[in-house]
Amino acid sequence: MRPDKPISKLEFWFYRHYRSVHGVRIAIAFLLTFLFVRMTGIPEGTWPLITLVVVMGPISTWGNVFPRAIQRICGTFAGSISGLIALKLELVSLPVMLVWCGVVMFVCGYLTLGKHPYMALLIGITLSVVVGAPAGDFTVALWRGGDVILGSLLALLFSAIWAQRAYMHWRIQLSDSLEKIATIYHAGFSPNLVEKPRLNKPLGKLLTTIIKMRALLEPSSKETRIPKSVFEAIQTINRNMVYTVEMQINAWWASRESHLILLNASTLRRTQQMTENALRALSRLAVCGETEEVIATSHELAEITRELKQLIADAGSERIEETPIYGYVWISLELAKQLERMNDLLRLALRK
Repeated sequence: MRPDKPISKLEFWFYRHYRSVHGVRIAIAFLLTFLFVRMTGIPEGTWPLITLVVVMGPISTWGNVFPRAIQRICGTFAGSISGLIALKLELVSLPVMLVWCGVVMFVCGYLTLGKHPYMALLIGITLSVVVGAPAGDFTVALWRGGDVILGSLLALLFSAIWAQRAYMHWRIQLSDSLEKIATIYHAGFSPNLVEKPRLNKPLGKLLTTIIKMRALLEPSSKETRIPKSVFEAIQTINRNMVYTVEMQINAWWASRESHLILLNASTLRRTQQMTENALRALSRLAVCGETEEVIATSHELAEITRELKQLIADAGSERIEETPIYGYVWISLELAKQLERMNDLLRLALRK
């Protein structure tokens, strides 16, 4: 998968309605697996169906389904071996078999608090499934273990067909968040308003959305081989920009005197327009990939920084020092730096 591949309209629709698509995918996978089990007459045929739902149900993206299915297969294999050993020991001595099961479950419980808790949990689950077979009946035990592995493989197969990528979800949600920041920015600095707009609710909703994006970082890194640190850095800057915009709006409306001075400063109005354009350009970059607009945005960001630094250097009068203007200009400069950093990191993520 090319990280910088533009997201087509069909893909955009597909990922916008991922919950419905996920439901349809599971329904079709279940029905086809059920027909396969009935037509082939596989013994213990409920286990492939259960495994299919367990592996595919909670998560929809390939970056999550693939490692989950691999862990389930490995855990099932280890649990099946442990269960077969337990059945063999039961023929020799029930107490010895109980000791063996106790040891396996201890290891299972210990490993569930490690790096691969799902795989460790499956060892214990599969052991329970296998030893639940009649004493000495190895055929049923083998079929149960094999059916679980079959269900995991079928889950992988159905998930791989037009697979949903966490990386694509992340790009779309990042684009949405940047567009919403631009919208809030535009509303907060509109010259047509006579009083401060109430933006606490949309800002809080936006922060909640950005925090939820964290769940996509690890699977996105697995799908693209892009270091997770890059996604973490983008996530941090994206969140910080929301706080910076909020502080900037508060400084803009801090007092009537300072607001009138800022409103009539042509340089600040120009930087506000360029900042809003930069936010919208970054939003389009996340979806469309590398474009000529991004190069122009880089130049605009550099121009914003130069103008703000010059404005700070020129702000030497007592009047400016006594008002929040200097603070507003400083916050604007900080936002420009964050936009430059976001631009660099986003281009790095898209170029892999």
